[in-house]
Amino acid sequence: MIDLIILWIYKIFLALLPVVGTAVLAYTAHAFWLHYVRANFISGIEWILLEIVPPRDVIRSPRAMELFITNALYHMSKKGALESYWQGAVWFWFSLEIASIEGQVHFYVRTPSRIKSLIETQMYAQFPQAQIKVVEDYTLVVDKISANSTWNLWGCEFKLARPDAYPIKTYVDFGLDENPKEEYKVDPISPVIELFGSIGKGEQMWVQIVITPSKKKYHTSKTWFKSHDWVKESEIVLRKQLAEFTRTHLPGLPGGKPTKEIRAPGFMDAMVKGAGSKFLKVGFDTGIRACYVAKREVFNMNNRRNLRLIFRQYAAPFLNELTRINSTQADAFSSGFISSWFPATKATITRLAGRMLSEYREREFFHPPMRHKIRIPWPFSPYIFPNFFHHHISVLNTEEIATLWHFPGQILKVPTLERIESKEASPPTNLPT
Repeated sequence: MIDLIILWIYKIFLALLPVVGTAVLAYTAHAFWLHYVRANFISGIEWILLEIVPPRDVIRSPRAMELFITNALYHMSKKGALESYWQGAVWFWFSLEIASIEGQVHFYVRTPSRIKSLIETQMYAQFPQAQIKVVEDYTLVVDKISANSTWNLWGCEFKLARPDAYPIKTYVDFGLDENPKEEYKVDPISPVIELFGSIGKGEQMWVQIVITPSKKKYHTSKTWFKSHDWVKESEIVLRKQLAEFTRTHLPGLPGGKPTKEIRAPGFMDAMVKGAGSKFLKVGFDTGIRACYVAKREVFNMNNRRNLRLIFRQYAAPFLNELTRINSTQADAFSSGFISSWFPATKATITRLAGRMLSEYREREFFHPPMRHKIRIPWPFSPYIFPNFFHHHISVLNTEEIATLWHFPGQILKVPTLERIESKEASPPTNLPT
């Protein structure tokens, strides 16, 4: 009897093997084809780096920058089957950057060249006195990171510590939406600019916030293949938090409908308000990366530690905060028990630093190489795909992004932050000739 059952199982396995094998091959071929056509499409995009020189007197709140981000950088469109699966069309992504070159602080936007005019008009609409110019990529000064190079690099990435539904502290929490007098402003970006302006000759600090309209998907529970977007996920997370404080009352009259009553404790008010308001504004898939680069003879470990803490002021422990991941010090390579017994070698750390430089220069987050999508557990991964990072994408709304990247007000007097007195403009067209 047992032999007969085993024989039937074997026959069923042989019968299903061609079907399952065909399905696996079809899925693999589809994934490789999609990756190929997307890579081909991306290779045809012409990228430029725009430096934004802020006006000397910034009197507007970060809400103006929020409006710029919404109008200039939110490029969401529905792609047809021909565009998606044959041409490989993808949504554009942008990088909002702050860089300090030997203490000189600069604001940059990296964008496809075809979006340049839109960025200019929307920036001038909010900051008429700003100056926008095309510049060479500042990362090209650092040729490479290797054991024999003159440069050293430490870098890391940041992600939200809690689910995407919960916001970090924004400029609204600091009262900047109320346009207080300049002497009463507490601007959360000031510590970042001060730190960037404090480094010396031979040192550089970079931070980039890479964004694209959110299309992040979350698995829908109790289903196999369904998924939902971040707005629905925020609603689900909020309902779960309030579930234990929700009571259902049966109808008092026949035919009536039951009602629900939520009595959440007062300490949850901030959580409910924060999560409930975050998805009222458009969201971006966001990747954040920071690097400290310096000549080997002046590389300062204290600056590396300082850079790790540049987003601490945005932490709201009861809501959310940005936490460090993928450090080139090798926590991307191993962690916990593994790192304590098998610490990364200097060669591994150097390779990680070189990869961090390459990925920063490429502004890579949303369309990584195929090998980055394959997760192989340690100890096999270092030998198959040695020393690369698995990126984490968080969802931030426009208010959060504008908090992280905006021009500081007049109260911040950093002499190494370049500002401009007035906007450059072409002469009037009606001048006599």
